[in-house]
Amino acid sequence: MSNDPLLQPFTLKHLTLKNRLLLTSHEPAYGEDGLPKDRYRAYHVERARGGVALTMTAGSAVVGPDSPPAFGNLLLYKDEVVPWMRQLVDECHDHGAAVMIQVTHMGRRTRWDRGDWLPVVGPSHEREAAHRAFPKRIEDWDIARITAQFADAAERMKEAGVDGIELQAYGQLLAQFWTPTINDLDPPYGGSLDNRLRFTVEVLDAVRNRVGPDFIVGMRVVPDEQMPGGVTREEGAEIARRLKGSGKVDFLNIVRGHIDTDAGLTDLIPIQGMPSAPHLDFAGEIRASSQMPTFHAARIQDVATARHAVASGLLDMVGMTRAHIADPHIVRKLMSGQEDRIRPCVGANYCLDRIYQGGMALCIHNAASGREETMPHAVPPSPQPRRVTVVGAGPAGLEAARVAAERGHSVTVFEAADQPGGQVRLAALQPRRREMEQIVSWRMAECERLGVTFRFNTFADEADVLDTAPDVVIVATGGLPHTEVLTQGNELVVSAWDILSGDVKPGANVLVYDDAGDHAALQAAQAIAETGAEVEVVTPDRTFSPEIMAMNLVPYMRALQKGKTTFTVTWRLQEVRREGNLLRATLGSDYGDFRRERIVDQVVVNHGTRPLDELYFDLKPQSSNGGEVDYDALIAGAPQRVARNPSGRFQLFRIGDAVAARNTHAAIYDALRLVKDL
Repeated sequence: MSNDPLLQPFTLKHLTLKNRLLLTSHEPAYGEDGLPKDRYRAYHVERARGGVALTMTAGSAVVGPDSPPAFGNLLLYKDEVVPWMRQLVDECHDHGAAVMIQVTHMGRRTRWDRGDWLPVVGPSHEREAAHRAFPKRIEDWDIARITAQFADAAERMKEAGVDGIELQAYGQLLAQFWTPTINDLDPPYGGSLDNRLRFTVEVLDAVRNRVGPDFIVGMRVVPDEQMPGGVTREEGAEIARRLKGSGKVDFLNIVRGHIDTDAGLTDLIPIQGMPSAPHLDFAGEIRASSQMPTFHAARIQDVATARHAVASGLLDMVGMTRAHIADPHIVRKLMSGQEDRIRPCVGANYCLDRIYQGGMALCIHNAASGREETMPHAVPPSPQPRRVTVVGAGPAGLEAARVAAERGHSVTVFEAADQPGGQVRLAALQPRRREMEQIVSWRMAECERLGVTFRFNTFADEADVLDTAPDVVIVATGGLPHTEVLTQGNELVVSAWDILSGDVKPGANVLVYDDAGDHAALQAAQAIAETGAEVEVVTPDRTFSPEIMAMNLVPYMRALQKGKTTFTVTWRLQEVRREGNLLRATLGSDYGDFRRERIVDQVVVNHGTRPLDELYFDLKPQSSNGGEVDYDALIAGAPQRVARNPSGRFQLFRIGDAVAARNTHAAIYDALRLVKDL
């Protein structure tokens, strides 16, 4: 029996959880037709296989059609959800994991133009800033209808065999009644705390009447909204005590803050560069005052913090949800003495942010998460070991080397720089994004464990590659900034990389032209603004930084709005000319023949990268496949068999930004899905 606090069992009512780690309810948006079908099930089963004690599915699974799915939510008002959920539960149970599901009505936290186009409801007409829907003020018949829908959903989930449900009471309809800033109803549902809790009590009564006293029912609650006029910590502690006293709630899952704005959501679910576990002690205070079994998750990304949370009595169960997206086998590695091999969550928040932008959660550096049906978390060995040469030690090259070595191949990596990392290393120079470096360091540790040979300070040419006698060559040389976007004055601008690397000193009055919309422009703008300079970020897009997404944008805006920074959208930089010691920048418009000018002392251009691909084209004539990729085989997970040149000496592929400017996840996914079948 291990003495590790995280590996001790915990008994919740009649349910024994085999350790203290859980995935809190979250919505990866893998459902189909609002149902947890094969992809959804495979995602949760993988975490069960990895050893987690409890996987809580379906963040914000909705109980009725006037709570339309804003981010891929499951639809618990459909009877068809039961057999799909039962299959998920049974397969997770086969691996010893318990399964629960979060049940909610979104209230105003959604949009009316989704689903069945019904008006959204709330305890006032006040809209939520994040989703922008103006709600109908809820009526008595709405309350009766929705209360019954909660009970119906709970009964369906009991029939599906889940081990319990969690009612969601932060940011959504139940909690909207709690909040004085939102609830402007007259009694009996508005005014005093008793009145604001009445709807919650009625829902709990209806659920208990339907599922019985033995079924596990918990609540995810916000005992402190940390906003003017919201639920205070004193009032929240009283709510927790009342829920305990009701006898109808079996556990509390604590969050802290508010989620009605991007900034509020980011404080409640912090990202990289923000403090780790900022609400842990507060959750412990609620546990102590309520004497309730307590769960909590908020940027607990490492097992040391999780271990402290249990050992010190702050929590009964620790949520490491994003950490399990990065590595679903945390518990298995803990149990086998491989804690140092856990793939770290770097807090990039690509998972959550991408739900709104891309329609599903994906991990920035585990391309198998969410693709469990097609991508392996544990790479199987190859029946035929080969010699693989990788050129470039950025994220694409390192992933290619790691996967090839896991396959049992002999791997050599060339890198022109004196250390690995590529663009990730550049991003990690900013203190707030320093955790990105773990994408590199984890892969380097894995490659070293697997015996990969690295040759740094080597700008590999054709002869260097051929000297390794390769069977496979993978070119992962990345790209270089492309700044030649002007009709005049290209020689007068610098790149965002120049600023980030420190090769160019920031000016005092700077125009940052961003035609890529990714992190590089705002990182450069922040670095310039922090010197006290005036900065204008100009983009031809109708919104600025569209690739960064909401929660990652928050820390940038907090840094930039402290200084003298402005944002100008829908204007395109056309030319730059010298004017004395300054520069005259001319802006044009895609919407008409309009011009504006700026006088600045520096122009910074962020226009993505162009592939550094000379070596690839040098090697093409000697390759057996001419660099061709069989996309059908790649998608199907089959080996590459293209043979265009019978006398070719090796297979040749290129990946990541050596193909085209994309992002870190794309580079890593390129490598994994190609190399896993070599």
